[in-house]
Amino acid sequence: MISGIDSTILDARSLPANDNVNPYAFSIDLNGEWFTSKGAMIAYYGTIDFSGISAYASRAAWVAARFSSPLYAQDWVVASGHGKLVIGDRGNDINSYDLDAGNLTIKQTNLLAFETGLELKQSIVPGFVTLIGTGKFLASSNGPVIFVEPPFRADPEALLGWADCPSPSQHYDYNWMAQSLMAGVQGMFGRNSGEERQYDFTGAGTVLLQSSEVQRHDPALLRIVEAQTQMLDNRSAGQLGQRLVARAQQQ
Repeated sequence: MISGIDSTILDARSLPANDNVNPYAFSIDLNGEWFTSKGAMIAYYGTIDFSGISAYASRAAWVAARFSSPLYAQDWVVASGHGKLVIGDRGNDINSYDLDAGNLTIKQTNLLAFETGLELKQSIVPGFVTLIGTGKFLASSNGPVIFVEPPFRADPEALLGWADCPSPSQHYDYNWMAQSLMAGVQGMFGRNSGEERQYDFTGAGTVLLQSSEVQRHDPALLRIVEAQTQMLDNRSAGQLGQRLVARAQQQ
């Protein structure tokens, strides 16, 4: 017998249905299909199949219609079948949200899963995707989520997403940069703190913030940059390479 602070033994019947197991894990009562982020599954009961977006779209045209983001297609799978599917994200807080004929743009690295009633599109803001329609989705955060109304400026690393409001513009505080020599040096190499650069929100809507400034690795951002470098001539590409090397050494 295992004992501990909380040694409750769960099974397929006692796991919650579409609810949190604890603050860091969520149990999906799967009866059909969900889109899930690759690597988010930590356990499951029942008969569940996981197929890549491209493979599933070849036999189900609705997948291509609902998942309209080629940049992130390789980072997602379709979970199909029947059973309890438990989702986690490296010990981060997990919350479920419901959209009702709405739209929400969220940081791609924090989006864990969503129902097929929602459509995913690639946002014009790098590193973010947009969900449109009606349905439930799961997102992780480093600490509790804070909901704020515009007008508002947010640290890009603390920003989780925004709902029913225009995309943000970028605001640079050059007074802060001028007062800090180190901040100016870091800015030259592409390193910015929230005091120097913020996302500026206006209009009606809701902004979602996580309670920390922990930056998550997003491999798709490298793919975006690599695609853009194709437009550079050899001289410009060489200069970019030198700056990236200097940045890596400075960090």
